[in-house]
Amino acid sequence: MIRKIGSDQQSFKTLTFHSGLNVLLADKTEGSHDRQSRNGAGKTSFVELVHFIFGANAPPNGIFRSDALVDWTFNLTVDIHGNTVTVARSGRKPSRIQVDGLAYDSLGLPRPLIDSRSYLIRNMQWRTVLGDLWFGLPTEVDGSTKYLPTFRSLFPLFARRQESGGFQNPTQHTTRQQGWLEQVSVSYLLGLDWTISRKFQQLRVRETDTKKLRNLFRSGIAGTGLKTAAEVRTKLTVANARTKRLRERLDAFRVVPEYKELEEEADRITKRVNDSNSANVADRALIRELQASIAAEDSPEVGDLERLYAESGIVLPELPRRRFEDVARFHQAVINNRCSHLETEIDSATQRIATRDEKNMELDRRRRQIMELLQSGGALEHYTRLREELGRTEGESEMLRERLKIAERLETSSTEIDLKRAQLLRALQDDIRERDEIVGEAILQFEELSEALYERAGSLTVSATKAGPRFEFRIDAERSKGITNMQIFCFDLMLTEMCARHDRSPGFLIHDSHLFDGVDERQVAKALQLGAQRAEAGGFQYIVTLNSDAFPTEGFRPGFDLKEHVIDTRLTDATETGGLFGIRFN
Repeated sequence: MIRKIGSDQQSFKTLTFHSGLNVLLADKTEGSHDRQSRNGAGKTSFVELVHFIFGANAPPNGIFRSDALVDWTFNLTVDIHGNTVTVARSGRKPSRIQVDGLAYDSLGLPRPLIDSRSYLIRNMQWRTVLGDLWFGLPTEVDGSTKYLPTFRSLFPLFARRQESGGFQNPTQHTTRQQGWLEQVSVSYLLGLDWTISRKFQQLRVRETDTKKLRNLFRSGIAGTGLKTAAEVRTKLTVANARTKRLRERLDAFRVVPEYKELEEEADRITKRVNDSNSANVADRALIRELQASIAAEDSPEVGDLERLYAESGIVLPELPRRRFEDVARFHQAVINNRCSHLETEIDSATQRIATRDEKNMELDRRRRQIMELLQSGGALEHYTRLREELGRTEGESEMLRERLKIAERLETSSTEIDLKRAQLLRALQDDIRERDEIVGEAILQFEELSEALYERAGSLTVSATKAGPRFEFRIDAERSKGITNMQIFCFDLMLTEMCARHDRSPGFLIHDSHLFDGVDERQVAKALQLGAQRAEAGGFQYIVTLNSDAFPTEGFRPGFDLKEHVIDTRLTDATETGGLFGIRFN
């Protein structure tokens, strides 16, 4: 129960509360509206102040760090587990909380600032303390702090904020609230197995990651254009075979230090052999020509010689002539000399060819020796290149092997996710059935509360779906305004009652006047009267802010006077000092 809210500034309107229903009333001048100034009368600021004291974020552009309020220190006195605790926080140092009245030894808090019941702690730690004391929240599950209910995800359901969109949906306290957090929070407060909702969220994260990876493969971004496991497997098989061949070559490789010299020698031998073969071809052609010349050197016929001899006498009558026999012998001598010369040339060419052939055989043997040596090994540079290539192919094989694992996992992930979702759905169905007493309690209370406001009772449905637990609300009063608001009212009151019974609540419920916007005056009266009754019966505090022009005057049962529940401090926007802070600022 909240007992008092104050400040170190005298202009602040100290608010003192009591048990049961408390109405913070604000007089609203004609023509004014909530956006006329930043604080107006201060009803909504009161709710923001409660959140500020109980660990809400304090952004630089927030109201409590504005120039007008940054140096103010606000304090709140509240009952926590039988202790009357005073909490103070300032916009100047929003990360530090002054806490007085809690036992040090039982909370594991830091060393006290003053004594065993007075500390200066960080805001994050203050949230942890409140989460433990009011809701019994775990700080981790299975070694993880992800997707757990937190104090700041539960507390706003007991003090909804208009600026956060807290009056849009019964199970949401902000329009930015994620679906998994809604499921986890409501399941936790109702007493269902909230870890199932957590597992649904973990499955959604896994499914999202799987879809992203699948899209990468399908687009060819990851895997060099390979989109399926089969394609990756084919490329991996080829890469593995190439890696094996290279490894075998390296295992059999023998480094030859003089590799370059031997390679150059083999080249020189090849050139010499080629040159020698060319020379042999030329000499063989020469031999054929010489042999043809010898064949053409036959002795002329005797008649031809006689005719030539006779003609020489006619042509050269004055020359002395030898005898015909001498001329014939001379001519034969010339022919014989010519043939002898040609045969000598043929013998020389034949000898040269034989010499070259012999040398070529010797060179060819040396070349074979060199080639055998080069084929059995190689140069160090070649060996290095082979090792580099092996490293590249091994890296490619390893990359493809990992890609294959991912591709195979992706191909089976959909089935695994569907199977896991089916298992979680079954677990959720079993949980709802096993906790039928808790679910029934919530259903009957919501029905009872809605029936007290409308002719026909509303309904709360708790169902198991493939996306997790679903909480649906219905009130059949189509012609009435503000049905959603009354769904929220019934849900909040039901939740507060159940949490109070199971010792899982802060002990109070706060409703801003925005909850009753668009609601018929008689329904507002019934709601306030119902809230007062339930708060008194359930042992919790119900604080409501109202504008005087929306203060209901009829619709109450006999003997109930709403004015008796209005707290002493009254706000107004009629004067500069009439608001909660006693100053007007924009």
